[in-house]
Amino acid sequence: MTQPSALADRVAGAPISWGVCEVPGWGYQLDPDTVLRQMRELGLVATEFGPDGFLPDDPAAKAATLAQYGLTAVGQFVPVVLHAPDHDPLPEVERAITGLVAARASTVVIAAATGTEGYDDRPVLDDAGWATLLANLDRIDALATGHGLVATLHPHVGTMVETGDETARVLDGSRIGLCLDTGHLLVGGGDPVAVARDRPDRIAHVHLKDVRADWADRVRTGEVSYSEAVAGGMYAPLGDGDVNVAAIVTALERAGYRGWYVLEQDTVLTGPPGGSGSPDGSGSPDGSGPSGGSAAGPVADVRASRAYLLDLAGS
Repeated sequence: MTQPSALADRVAGAPISWGVCEVPGWGYQLDPDTVLRQMRELGLVATEFGPDGFLPDDPAAKAATLAQYGLTAVGQFVPVVLHAPDHDPLPEVERAITGLVAARASTVVIAAATGTEGYDDRPVLDDAGWATLLANLDRIDALATGHGLVATLHPHVGTMVETGDETARVLDGSRIGLCLDTGHLLVGGGDPVAVARDRPDRIAHVHLKDVRADWADRVRTGEVSYSEAVAGGMYAPLGDGDVNVAAIVTALERAGYRGWYVLEQDTVLTGPPGGSGSPDGSGSPDGSGPSGGSAAGPVADVRASRAYLLDLAGS
């Protein structure tokens, strides 16, 4: 899929901003109609798929569903075990690629899963595990290229690639592109601004998040779990947190980046936003609604993030 050039046409959404997540027990899960309709009403032109089961499993039906809402497909977040010598991740990735190709998407976003549920704990990876992981990343890169897609590795809290040093090890030891997630890298102790400035040649996809540093510090010290921090409001609309989003976007654009900016503000919902049917997605008076993000709810937060990003572009 040919990517548009103007920044305003490269802003995409993700179901996680509406609290839709693959982690069991994450929170209240909104239906696809609500999420996709609100994305389009907000002016988003494209989206990532979301977790398995959110959209139809059949690749053609998946693409048709997005088309009904005037959205195109960007990519899919695919957590797979990469470090285990007795596990081949390629069949799982190929299943995802089949759906991405059918939807004319551009990117497969790989996370180095631990093999356990959730993102609150992870084992330590030894040198043999790293060798297996890096070799599998190159195999996935070749597989995606053969299907006309770009493969990226997404450093993610609670996976085998979380920190700045681990991200550098991937960039130095494999050919795969990087999905720069500005929030996860900061929470993991990395520097997303430095990566954007120093390694723009390896950045093939961007997840834009803003993070409240006090919560990120509590996650790194083990005071709270990742999921507790998300529920507590660790992620903020762009411009409301402590990530220098402006510096990141400026560095990437000056370096010639022309890929997608996916707005992602991980959110946990405790119930349907806007219990009275309010169009702005605000939390309901009985306390249901988002426990992460702002009290205004997913729609207001995504609207604020999109406006912030377009202001940076002078749109």
